[in-house]
Amino acid sequence: MPAISQDLAALDKLQRHLFAHRHAQTSIAFSGETSDPANATAARAEAMATLEEEAHDYLCCATTGELLERLQQAAVAGELDETRATEVRVLSRDRADAVDVPADVAADFARLASEAQAVWTRAKVANDWDSFAPYLDRLVAARREMALMRAPEKDPYETLLDEYEHGSSHAFYDAFFSEVKDCVIPLVAEIRKRGWQPSRACVEGHFDHDTQMELSRDLLRIEGLDLDSMTFAETEHPFSDSVSSRHTFIATHVYENDVMSNVFSMLHEGGHAMYEQNIDVAYDHGILNGGISSGVHESQSRFFENYVGRSEAFAPVLLEALRKHFPGRFDDVTPHELYLAVNRAEPSLVRTEADELTYSLHIVIRYEIEQLLIAGEATAADVPALWNERYRSYLGIDVPTDTLGCLQDIHWSCGDFGYFPTYALGGAYGAQLLDAMRADGIDFEGNAGAGDLAPIRDWLRERIWRHGRAIEPMPLIEAACGGKFDASHYTRYLTEKFSGIYNL
Repeated sequence: MPAISQDLAALDKLQRHLFAHRHAQTSIAFSGETSDPANATAARAEAMATLEEEAHDYLCCATTGELLERLQQAAVAGELDETRATEVRVLSRDRADAVDVPADVAADFARLASEAQAVWTRAKVANDWDSFAPYLDRLVAARREMALMRAPEKDPYETLLDEYEHGSSHAFYDAFFSEVKDCVIPLVAEIRKRGWQPSRACVEGHFDHDTQMELSRDLLRIEGLDLDSMTFAETEHPFSDSVSSRHTFIATHVYENDVMSNVFSMLHEGGHAMYEQNIDVAYDHGILNGGISSGVHESQSRFFENYVGRSEAFAPVLLEALRKHFPGRFDDVTPHELYLAVNRAEPSLVRTEADELTYSLHIVIRYEIEQLLIAGEATAADVPALWNERYRSYLGIDVPTDTLGCLQDIHWSCGDFGYFPTYALGGAYGAQLLDAMRADGIDFEGNAGAGDLAPIRDWLRERIWRHGRAIEPMPLIEAACGGKFDASHYTRYLTEKFSGIYNL
C-alpha cells in the first residue's frame, strides 16, 4: 500500500496532466472559433479527439480509480486536509461521470463537435439549415448514447441537465419555468395592451467597428477585469472561456448598426471572465479551477449584463462611456432615456439580443425542443417548424429565416444539450444574490451609479468566485444567499422593474 505522501504526489501529477489537456483543448477551441483558416477544421478536429482520448484515459484508467479509492478512505479517516479531500471528491465525481463512456466514444464526440461547429458557422451565415441538420442528428445520437452509457436507467435528458447543473432535473426545471411563465407571459400581455414603448432612437444608427472594440475594452475595465490576463478576439457567436485565473478568453461580435449588442455582450462575457479571474489562485492548475456549474456561471454573466448593466443606477456610467467613444452622438441623451431604451420589452427573434423580460421565453423554447430531440420524438428536419411554431406561440412573432431562427445559437453544434435552461436559472440566481447583497449592506445603486463596482465584486468574490469547483451549485447559492433557491426573487424583480417602466 503506497504511503499517503506518494498518493498525494500521484494526485498532483494527475491534476497537472488534466490541466495541460484542458489548457490545450481550450486554446485550440478558441483559435478555432476566432482565427483559424477555414481549411483547418479537419486537423483541429483530430487534435481535439486525441487530447480528449488521452484526458479520458488519465481520468478513467484503473490506476486512477485505485488512487482515488485509497484517498477517499484517507479522507474519511481524517488524514487529508479540506482542500485535498475536496480535490478527491471532485475528481471522483468527474471520473464517475466519464468512466462508463469508452475513450474512443469520447474522442469521436470531440471530433464530431469540432467539425460541427465549423459547419454551423458557415450554415448560419448562408441561412442553410440543411447543411447543418445531419450534424445535429449525429450530435443528438452521440449525446443520447453517452448519457445512457452513464445512467442506463435514467431519461438521458435528465442526465444531461444534471451535467450542466448538478442537482437539477426535469421536475426542477418544469416547476421553475412554470413559475417564470406565470410571471412573464401576463406581463408581456399587459405591456402589449398598454400600447406604448420607450424610444430606442438614442442608440440607433451606425457605430464604427474599431471604435466599438475600444468601447468594449473600456467596459471590461469598468467591470473590473484584468486585461493583462485576458485574450480578446472576435467571432460569430460571443463567448468566453478560461484556463486559469491568469488567462481568460473573451470573443465578441460587432454589429455596426447595433452598438448595444456589443455593449451587453461585453458586460455578459465580462461577468463570466471575472468569475474565472477571481477563483482562488491556489486552484489554478488543479481540478478545483473553473466555475462550478453553468447555472452559477450564467448567474455571474447575467448579473453584470442585467442587474448592473441595465439598471437605472448604472445608466450614467454607461452613457459616459458611450459619449467618450462616440463624441457628439449622445450629448442630448439623458441617463433615464438610455435606461428606457435598453429596457424596452417586446418579443424579438434573437435570444442574445432579447430584452430582460422576454429572454426566458427564448430559453423555454429551446428547452422544449431539446427534450423532443433527445427523446427521439423529433429529428433535425423537424426543428425549423418546431422553432417557428413556438416563436409564434410564445412570442407572437414569425421567424423569417433560419439564420434568425434555429441557426442563431452555437450551443447545439457543440453538443451542449441541457445547457440552455441554465441561462434562465442563472438569471434567477442573480436576483436572489442581489437581494442578499443588499441585505448585507451593500449600497448597490450607489456603487453602480458611481461606477465603483469594487464592493459588488468583493461580495461576489467572497461568496461565489473564490470557491471555484469546491462547493456544489445549490449549497453555494444557499450559503451566499442565506436560504434555499427561491425563484420568487426573480419574478418579483421582473414584476417590479417592468411595471415601473411601463406604469402597469
